[in-house]
Amino acid sequence: MAQGRGISAMMILFFMLVLYSEMAQANTYVVGDAAGWTFNMTSWPNGKSFRAGDILVFNYNPSYHNVVIVNAAGYNSCSASHDNSHSASNGSKAYQSGHDHIPLARGANYFICSFPGHCPANMKIAVNAA
Repeated sequence: MAQGRGISAMMILFFMLVLYSEMAQANTYVVGDAAGWTFNMTSWPNGKSFRAGDILVFNYNPSYHNVVIVNAAGYNSCSASHDNSHSASNGSKAYQSGHDHIPLARGANYFICSFPGHCPANMKIAVNAA
C-alpha cells in the first residue's frame, strides 16, 4: 500500500509541475512596442505567437484613449456599448488606467479604443491565442 501512495504523490507532483510550467511560460507583450497603444495598430500582432495566459500591456494617455475588449462584431464595426465617459457597458469591458495588463483568453481576442474616430483609424487589434 505504501508503494501505491508513493505513486499517487508522484503523480500529483508531476501534474503540479506541468501546471506551473504552463504558467511560468506566459509571455508579456507591450502593444505597439515603444510607440504604445496608438493609431494604425492592426498589423502589430503579425508574426507573433500568442498563447492563452500571455499578458498584453497597453500603454497610453488615458485622457485620449482607452482599451475595450469586444467581440468580433464589435471589432469589425468599431462599436462597443459605452456611456459618455467612454466606459463600456452591456458586456464589453473597458480599461482606462493608461497602463493596462490584460491576460489573453484561448482563441480570438479583440481590442479597440472606443474614443470617437479612433477605432476607424485602426486603433484596434485582433489577437489569436493558442
